[in-house]
Amino acid sequence: MQLTIDLTGRDVLVLGSATAARQALRRYEAAGAVVYRLSSPEGLESDGPLPENPFLVAAVDDGQPGWEPLLQRCRDAGIPVATEPAAGPAGHVTLIGGGPGTPDLLTAGALAALRDADVVFYDRLAPYQELPALTSAELIDVGKRPGHHKVAQGDIEQLMVDAALAGKNVARLKGGDPYVFGRGGEEVAACVAANVPVKVISGVTSAISVPAAAGIPVTHREVSHLFTVVSGHAPLTEKEHTHLAGLGGTIVVLMGIGTLPQLVAGLSRAGMDPAMPMAVVERGYRPGQRTTIADLGTIVNAASGCSNPAVLVIGEVVRVAEANRNQAESTAELDRLAASLLEA
Repeated sequence: MQLTIDLTGRDVLVLGSATAARQALRRYEAAGAVVYRLSSPEGLESDGPLPENPFLVAAVDDGQPGWEPLLQRCRDAGIPVATEPAAGPAGHVTLIGGGPGTPDLLTAGALAALRDADVVFYDRLAPYQELPALTSAELIDVGKRPGHHKVAQGDIEQLMVDAALAGKNVARLKGGDPYVFGRGGEEVAACVAANVPVKVISGVTSAISVPAAAGIPVTHREVSHLFTVVSGHAPLTEKEHTHLAGLGGTIVVLMGIGTLPQLVAGLSRAGMDPAMPMAVVERGYRPGQRTTIADLGTIVNAASGCSNPAVLVIGEVVRVAEANRNQAESTAELDRLAASLLEA
């Protein structure tokens, strides 16, 4: 059960050691409460005067024995008692895969790491609009846009390391998965070089999830038993075009609008059938999501108005999606016809 209570101006007593309780304190302060803290059950050590009759007592699971008698007295007095997880060990970095940009595809691990963070460095393709509801941490935008890097990659890594060395829990929220064209390996290496503990929480990559949002399976029995994921930031070589055209299966290109003409020309020179179906899925899971379907020979003109963020899908699986969509539309039309006949 999850309840929402207005804590504005209410006295909240947080029980727990300074390290373990720091994020719970920040969450209640962000909710507008007047927050007091009791550090230890022994001797009732506090950071100042305590409220006589708090509206709520929040017990942080800090591992100290001896809290239960106080908690029981609060319950007996009719004071609600909430439990809070302890903050993690200070001074580490967590790289978080934020998925394709919708909070629905954040993993449980990602949510826990955001909750435990003191500072979050986030990218523009991550679900950053939801962060104020997911964490009370300091939020810093380090997102890159085509042709404009607000913060250089090396500077991002230095910011992460410096914050962790200062004792903060650092969350690095990235779109998709940190290890799929996300430069996560570089950021892990920077932390390791600085002796900063670091871990990675995988995310749902847009290479699979964005085609799915458009109804396109990247594999399908008797149609495609493999898929290849390609970065579209830079044109491919002739050898890469040849390998892709000869490999078969499904080709998924991330952020490939800018290099689409070179990709189409290269695959055509490598012998790919000009009738090969293609789809461009723009802004997957975001307002304005749009899918443009054509074939290798016509996609450049068809996609002339498309822009990144976009995922390109090349392969017969695009026809599977079209067939399913047509079937669904036919079924819906039959249902509407049957309903009208019954009404008549």
